[in-house]
Amino acid sequence: MTEARIIRVAGAIAEARPLGEAALYELVEVGERRLLGEVIRLQDDIATIQVFEETSGLSLEEPVRRTGSSLTTALGPGLLGSILDGVGRPLEGLADRSGDFIAPGTTLPTLDPEARWSFAPTAATGATVAGGDVLGVVEERPGIMHRVLVPPGSAGRIADIQEGSFTVSDTIATFEDGSPLSLSHPWAIRERRPMRRRLPGDRPFITGQRVFDLLFPVVEGGSVAVPGGFGTGKTVIEQSLAKYAKADVMVYIGCGERGNEMAEVLHDFGRLTDPATGRPIMDRTILIVNTSNMPVAARDASVYLGMTFAEYYRDMGYHVAILADSLSRWAEALREIAARLQEMPGEEGYPTYLANRMSRLYERAGRVESEGTPSRTGAVTFISAVSPPGGDFAEPVTQASLRVVGALWALDARLAHQRQFPAVDWDTSYSLYAEASASWFSEEGGADWRKLRAETIRLLQRDRELREIAGLVGVDALEDDDRLVLEGARIAREFLIGQNAFHPHDAFSSVSKTYHLARLLWEFMRTGTGALEQGVAFEKLDLAGVRVAFGAVKTAAPDDLDALIVEAERTIADMEVA
Repeated sequence: MTEARIIRVAGAIAEARPLGEAALYELVEVGERRLLGEVIRLQDDIATIQVFEETSGLSLEEPVRRTGSSLTTALGPGLLGSILDGVGRPLEGLADRSGDFIAPGTTLPTLDPEARWSFAPTAATGATVAGGDVLGVVEERPGIMHRVLVPPGSAGRIADIQEGSFTVSDTIATFEDGSPLSLSHPWAIRERRPMRRRLPGDRPFITGQRVFDLLFPVVEGGSVAVPGGFGTGKTVIEQSLAKYAKADVMVYIGCGERGNEMAEVLHDFGRLTDPATGRPIMDRTILIVNTSNMPVAARDASVYLGMTFAEYYRDMGYHVAILADSLSRWAEALREIAARLQEMPGEEGYPTYLANRMSRLYERAGRVESEGTPSRTGAVTFISAVSPPGGDFAEPVTQASLRVVGALWALDARLAHQRQFPAVDWDTSYSLYAEASASWFSEEGGADWRKLRAETIRLLQRDRELREIAGLVGVDALEDDDRLVLEGARIAREFLIGQNAFHPHDAFSSVSKTYHLARLLWEFMRTGTGALEQGVAFEKLDLAGVRVAFGAVKTAAPDDLDALIVEAERTIADMEVA
């Protein structure tokens, strides 16, 4: 058999022949340094390969070797707390092997091959099991049980299963036909993991951010696009979600972001503490780091790698949140690769299949009933940052996202400059999940949750109209009831939907606090309107006292919340007699 040789190199793309027998997306080793790459196009006996590593120094006629498999990753205990690059190589320990930069051709297993895990079987000898069934459990992190699953596609009768301490490659059980089972199994990252059925989303994904939970909620298993220009707070929002959002597992994908930003993320995530358990956030987090100076092909792989990890923990019955920052860099990688392939460009040079690729990626999110026994329900919630150039939401990546996502959290640079956090533009943002989640919020928050949400949105929309008028004629020229609307909207911006990410009692807002702040705002508007109708001048209202009361509720500790709510109600009721 003739050995394949490189015949062309163009950036991250290489061509080799003869490779007519290779499969699409088969992993290959390129050149003498054995660079990782995968076949993305086949034409006669010429294979086009996207290389996941720097191709500088690659020469014509260097050999290309097939591996016989696609790009896979190992799934098993040890993923939580790990920091990986875009193709699944752990970054810890790499500096000792290759210095400050990853040496070309470096291969390391995703899971530590020497770590030992205490396995407790739940399946018995003689039991017949199939893909997705639970063999036993491992305590991967304190309080987090890792359910060891039969790999999808496998089935048989257990001849032997053992309890004890094992590495991820040790045999823990065998089928009667002699097939071994271990704590881990490989999985192709571009392949969706199977499920029994998809379930409707009816329980909200609690973020702890009032503007999201109240105005633009998302359900468990939903998908969200977060577009915003530079400096609008995307990274701070994602860190707040990682710390406070109600998810069992977090997968953070740094896709093509600047190296200094990713260094800051690594530094900050290492210091964050889970307020629910008091343990480090990293105990339930997987970080995938792929900076802008890394090869563009690895950006494409990093997103699918993170989605594979999320689906794996979903199959265990966990709710997983994916934070991708940002899909714009992923799309730019597709554009560069398409240009190297000399494909027909679409809008702004992006490939014509951009919307198709993006929709297939978003559709891997969802709430599902997993295969296997016992029955398990898990969810993958996909929150993706988008970085439109110049904050232009009409650009192709944002528009492609809007066609498939269920919620839009649009960030506005003007609000960010006004120190509004989160800087969410309530005129542009929307949620298709509001009605599906309203029943849950009504039970957990208050029966009038729907009404308070609608009234808050209406108040903010009316405020924007009045501020345009006030900019022309001045606030003092407005009618008293319009001035009350402006004051109510100001309270809404500062105390209801605005939060301090660094305040211990305001960075996260419980559903109860969010509800009571919205209810107090409505009480303020109702009481103020009644006072004006009785002839009380707007200047006579005790607005300063009301603002102090709202501020106290906003930053209240959980133990003090009820008393401060009662005090705020009293202040609002008495504001007309100031």
